[in-house]
Amino acid sequence: MLPKMVTPKYDMIVPSTGKSITYRPYVVKEEKMLLIAMESQDEKQIENAVMNIIEECVESPLDINSLTNFDVEFMFVTLRAKSVGEGIELRPQCQHCETENKVKINLDKVTVANLEDEVDRVIKLTNDISIELQWPTMKNRHVDLIDENSETETIINMMVATIGTIYSGEEIFVAADVPKKEVKDFVESLSNDQFQLIVDRMGGAPYLSYDINFDCNNCGENNSIPLNGLSDFFQ
Repeated sequence: MLPKMVTPKYDMIVPSTGKSITYRPYVVKEEKMLLIAMESQDEKQIENAVMNIIEECVESPLDINSLTNFDVEFMFVTLRAKSVGEGIELRPQCQHCETENKVKINLDKVTVANLEDEVDRVIKLTNDISIELQWPTMKNRHVDLIDENSETETIINMMVATIGTIYSGEEIFVAADVPKKEVKDFVESLSNDQFQLIVDRMGGAPYLSYDINFDCNNCGENNSIPLNGLSDFFQ
């Protein structure tokens, strides 16, 4: 019987919960899964591959659908750093002359922005009614939130997915236990000011962050380009 390769174990902190989990680096089998997805250039296939790799490599009990989007993105970047090395090469275009440049970034320096100074997720709408936001989880990603024909409808769908609890006087309504149509009707009953207040607060959600800084090899101009999500790391 052929020998089995022994892979090292590491610990990482899940950003949204602060809990420690144990994981192993991904191996050729999982790398192949990722490469096939990347070759397809299909965002959903890449997302599914990332989630499958996390499920395969994390050895602690884990419900991936309960993780936030920024949890999954941070966990995968951490996995990738241990699996293929912390340095990866991207080819961003110069913001001045549009020349493509080779830039190496350090995945160990990737952070989750807005996590330390997270916004207050409880929003008072009236004297009697307040809501508490929850950052969307991967479970929400399986629901079709994007309306290609209406940006407003997309924002409303995202808001419905982001509202976690509604407080009305002494009554407490957990949005997950309420029919989705009722939550949507609630959102559509908001005034413009109330709606914008929630949109602004949603904009403070944590996100994967890294700033690329380089001097263009063609025009010499300095560039500072933010990477703000997992897809930006697959340029």
